[in-house]
Amino acid sequence: MKSNKIAFLTVMLAFFTMGFVDLVGIASNYVQKDLALSDSQANILPSLVFFWFLIFSIPTGMLMNRIGRKKTVLLSIIVTAVSLIIPIFGSSYPVMLVSFSLLGIGNAIMQTSLNPLVGNIVSGDKLASTLTFGQFVKAIASFMAPYIAMWGATAVIPSFGLQWRVLFPIYAIVALLAILLLGVVRIEEEKSDTKVTGFLGCVKLLGNPFVLLCFLGIMCHVGIDVGTNTTAPKLLMERHAFTLDEAAKATSLYFIFRTIGCFTGSYILRKVSNKLFFGISAFLILAALIGLAVVSEPQSYIFIYAMIAMIGYGNSNIFSIIFSQAMLHEPERQNEVSGLMIMGLFGGTVFPLLMGFASDFVGTVGAVLVMAVGAVYLSIFTMRISK
Repeated sequence: MKSNKIAFLTVMLAFFTMGFVDLVGIASNYVQKDLALSDSQANILPSLVFFWFLIFSIPTGMLMNRIGRKKTVLLSIIVTAVSLIIPIFGSSYPVMLVSFSLLGIGNAIMQTSLNPLVGNIVSGDKLASTLTFGQFVKAIASFMAPYIAMWGATAVIPSFGLQWRVLFPIYAIVALLAILLLGVVRIEEEKSDTKVTGFLGCVKLLGNPFVLLCFLGIMCHVGIDVGTNTTAPKLLMERHAFTLDEAAKATSLYFIFRTIGCFTGSYILRKVSNKLFFGISAFLILAALIGLAVVSEPQSYIFIYAMIAMIGYGNSNIFSIIFSQAMLHEPERQNEVSGLMIMGLFGGTVFPLLMGFASDFVGTVGAVLVMAVGAVYLSIFTMRISK
C-alpha cells in the first residue's frame, strides 16, 4: 500500500458515488411512465448520460496531467452532486434532460480520473483485483437505486412528495460526504514526466490495435450494462404484465449479481488467469442473451430472472479486466489511455438508441438481439486477453 487505509476507504466511497450513474435505468422507466414516452424517447435519457463520455473523457485525461488525479475526482463528484439536486425541484422532461446530462458529465470525469487514482494507492500487480473491488462497491449503489425508487413510489407517505425521485436527495447527501472526505484525505501522486498530450495525440492511441480492441470492448460492456438495466423490467411487463414497481426488481437483481460477481471476482482474479475468467464471463452473457431472445414466448418469470442474473454476474468483471489490460499495455500513457477507455462508455449511448428503435419495430426481443451482438464481440475479444 502506498497510502493509509483511510485513503483507500475514501476512494472506495468515491467508487460508491460513481455507481449513482446506474440510477438512469430505473429512473428512465419511471420518467417514461410519468410522461407517457415511447421506448425510443425514453432511451434518449440513458443515451444522453453516456453521450458525454465521448466529449469529456479525453479532455479529462489531459486535465489530470495538469491538476492531478485527486483534484479531478473532486471536480467530478461536485458536478455529480449538482446533477442529483436538480430533480428535487421537478421531473419534467427538460429538467431530467439537464440532470442526466450533468450526471453523465460528472461520471465521465469521475471514471476517467478515479480508476488511475487507484494506481496511487495499490501496486500494479493488484490493480485488476482492486479495480474489481471498486466495481463491487459501485455496484452496491447501483442495486440500491431501484429499491429506493420503489420505496418512494409506494410508501404510505410518498417520500416528502418526491415519490420515486427521493433517491436523488439521498444520493446527493452521500456525494457531499464524499467531497468532504476526499478533500481532506492525503493521497500521494507520482509526478508524471510525460509531456501533456493534446486531444489528437490521445486519439492517435487508437492506432494501437490492442488499445482499439479494448476501446470497442468497453463500448460493448457498457452497452450491455445499460441495456440490461433498462430492458429487464420491460421484459417482465411485456411477457408477464408486471407493473413497473414489480418489474423494477429485475434491475436490482441484475446489480445484485453484478455486486456478487465483483466481490467474488476480486478474489478469483488472484487465483486464475484474466483470460480464463474473461472467457467464462463473456460466455455467461452470450448464453443468457440467447436464452432471452430464443425463448420469446411468455414463460416463467423465474427463467427471465435467471438469465438476468447470468448477465449481471458475467458483466461484473469485464470492465476491470479490459481497463487494466489497456493501462498495463501503455504504462507511460496511463492518463491518456484512461481517457480513451472511459470514452468507450459512449457505448451507453449507442446501444440504447439502437435498442430503442429495434424495440419499437419488433418488440423487446429486438433490444436483446442488439445486446447479443456486443456479447459476441466480447467472446471473440477473449483471444486477445493476456494471461
